[in-house]
Amino acid sequence: MPVALGAPPSLAHRLREDRPVLLDGATGTELERRGIPSPLPLWSAHALLTAPEEVRAVHRAYVSAGAEVLCANTFRTQRRTLSTAGLGDRAGALTRLAVDLAREAAGDAPRPVFVVGSAPPLLDCYRPDLTPPDRELLPEHAEHARNLATAGVDAILAETHHTIREACAALRGAAEAGVPAMASFVCRDGAELLSGEPLAAALRAVAPFEPIAVMVNCLPPEHVPPCLPVLAAAGRPFGVYANLGEPDPVQGFARAALRGRASPAGYAAEAVRWLRAGARLVGGCCGTGPDHIRALRELLGHGKAPPGP
Repeated sequence: MPVALGAPPSLAHRLREDRPVLLDGATGTELERRGIPSPLPLWSAHALLTAPEEVRAVHRAYVSAGAEVLCANTFRTQRRTLSTAGLGDRAGALTRLAVDLAREAAGDAPRPVFVVGSAPPLLDCYRPDLTPPDRELLPEHAEHARNLATAGVDAILAETHHTIREACAALRGAAEAGVPAMASFVCRDGAELLSGEPLAAALRAVAPFEPIAVMVNCLPPEHVPPCLPVLAAAGRPFGVYANLGEPDPVQGFARAALRGRASPAGYAAEAVRWLRAGARLVGGCCGTGPDHIRALRELLGHGKAPPGP
């Protein structure tokens, strides 16, 4: 369907253009890098309570680096997580605040910048065994999707999903809220979700919800290559935003990622392979920062993917 004259293009429309789309990088680890505490279980959502101006500053740094899509800091604004701190009744308000901060940063850009809302697993992103039963997944993801829709996101990013059934719950919630969605999975070494389910099966399961893109995220760059042909075979725009290292069993993922060895130039070199495989979206997950996104922008140049064999 053509876009109405004078109307801003949708993210789905943008994904159909020839130029790859540049996502932003991490929020939680970037806040920590700036000295903003992000204690569990609220993690990056803690900054919405204590340092919202720093959240806005992180988004602005990614806009300056060249990001075309900002992910609002809604990774832990679901009612379940906020309830652990006695803040469950503020889920809607904090979700809106997170989206507003990203939208303010996007509004400062001299070019269109989209704002998407994060919709991750309700519990630990590395513990598929903790996934709640369906009777809890469906209503809770639906509530989060409604909050994101009310806040005015351009799309919902169901990210870092490690089980098929929770990814489907998140996408169903987005569909019921009337918001376009993207599905992104976290995989181990090989094209398998952390649950052991094949990535190919996950992509088939979410297909009925018609995601505007499918991706993998929060996996080390060296684990990406087996996922690329599977993503490409899904027949939808696909992308990658990797992290900078494995979780540390003592200090946790965020601190381990901050010690990651991937320089911005090294990370961009990894992304060349993703683009040559046909990736339409590239960005960064835990441990990456504005310099990594700037390196990706330089790689993309005038919007043409690097030539490949």
